[in-house]
Amino acid sequence: RFGTRRVFMLAIALFSLGSLACAASRGLGELVAARVLQGLGGALLLPVGRLSVLRTFPRGEFLQAMSFVAIPGLIGPLLGPTLGGWLVQYASWHWIFLINLPVGLIGLVATQRFMPDARAEQTGRFDLWGYALLAFGMVAISLAIEGGSDLGLRQAGTLVLGVFGFAALVVYWLHAVRHPQPLFSTQLFRVRTLSVGLLGNLFCRLGSGAMPFLIPISLQISLGYSPLQAGLMMLPTALAGMAMKRVATPLILRFGYRNVLVGNTAIIGLLMASFALATPGEPLWLRVLQLAAFGAFNSLQFTAMNTITLKDLDGASASSGNSLLSMVQMLAMSLGVAVAGAVLSGFSAAFGGAGTPGAALEAFQATFVTVGLITLASAAVFWQLPAEARAPQLDGPEVSGHG
Repeated sequence: RFGTRRVFMLAIALFSLGSLACAASRGLGELVAARVLQGLGGALLLPVGRLSVLRTFPRGEFLQAMSFVAIPGLIGPLLGPTLGGWLVQYASWHWIFLINLPVGLIGLVATQRFMPDARAEQTGRFDLWGYALLAFGMVAISLAIEGGSDLGLRQAGTLVLGVFGFAALVVYWLHAVRHPQPLFSTQLFRVRTLSVGLLGNLFCRLGSGAMPFLIPISLQISLGYSPLQAGLMMLPTALAGMAMKRVATPLILRFGYRNVLVGNTAIIGLLMASFALATPGEPLWLRVLQLAAFGAFNSLQFTAMNTITLKDLDGASASSGNSLLSMVQMLAMSLGVAVAGAVLSGFSAAFGGAGTPGAALEAFQATFVTVGLITLASAAVFWQLPAEARAPQLDGPEVSGHG
C-alpha cells in the first residue's frame, strides 16, 4: 500500500528515534519503553528489505541476490560486539545507542536514492483481529517460557500463559480459514517448501538465537574476558560468515537444499555442543578456529533456510510469506534467548549457584550441549523437503514445492 521505500525509511526513522530515546532514558522503565520503539523499527527492516529483493530479482537469481545482500548485514555482527565492548569499557553505555544515529541518517539518504519502490497492485483491509490473536499468542508463549526463570512467575502462572498463548494461535487458525483476507492465509501452507522452511527456521533458530546471548556472557563470566575482549572474540564468527556467503550458492546448486540443510544443521548442532569443551586453559587459536567454524556454517544455514522458504512463492503470496517468515524468525530468536536463559538458570541452580567454585562454567557447558541437541534434532525437519528442491539455474525452471 505505501511502498517498500517509504516503509523502509519509516523503519530506519523509528529505530533511530528509539536509539536516541534509549540513550536519554533515566531509568529501567524508560529504557524498556524506548527499546520497544527501537524494536518496532528494527522488526520492519528485515522483512521490507527482503521483500524488495524478492520483487526486484527473478526467481532464478534469488539465491545469488540473497547471498550478496546478506554480506553488508554481517558488518553489524563484525563491528557491533567489538565497538560495543569498547564503548562500554572506555566511554559509557549510552554510546552503544547514540552510534546508531549517524548510521540511521546514512541509511535514510541511501534508501531515498537507491531503493526501488515496490507496491502491491491490490491491497485489502488490515486483519486487525488476526493480528491481535497472533501477537497475543506469541507474547504469551514467550513469557511462559521465560517467566519461570527471569520473571519469577510460579509454575501455575507459566502454565496459564502457555495455555492462553497456544489457544490464541489455534483461534487464529480457525479465524484465518474463514476470513476472506486473513493476515496470513492458510493457503500458504500448501507450498511445501514454505511450510517445511518455516518449521525448520523455528526450531533451528532456537539454538542459533541462543548463541549470541550465550557466547559473550560465557566468555566474560566463566572465562574471565573483559567486555572488549569478548567483543573481539566475535570477529572470527562474522568474518567467516562473510566468507561463506561466496560459496553458499555453489554448494546449494551442487548438492540441493535438502542435503545442504540436513547436513549443515547437524554440523551446527555439533559445533554448538563443542563450546562445552571450552576451559580457561584452552589455546586461543583453537577458540578462534571454533568461533570461525560456527560463523561459517551458521551463515550457510541462514542463506539456505531463507531462500528455500520463499523461492516458490508467486507475486501475490510473496509479501505475506515473507512477513510470515520474519515473524517466525523473530519469535524463534526471542524463544532462543528465553530457552537459553531458562536452561542456564536451571543448570546454575543444579550445580550449586554462584557460591560454588566452577559452577558457572559447568552450567554454561551443560547449556551449550542442550542448545546443540535442540538444533541437531531440527535436522529431521529439513529432511521433509522434496528431494528435487534445488536452487534453479539462471535460465532453468523452478521446483514447485507444492505437496
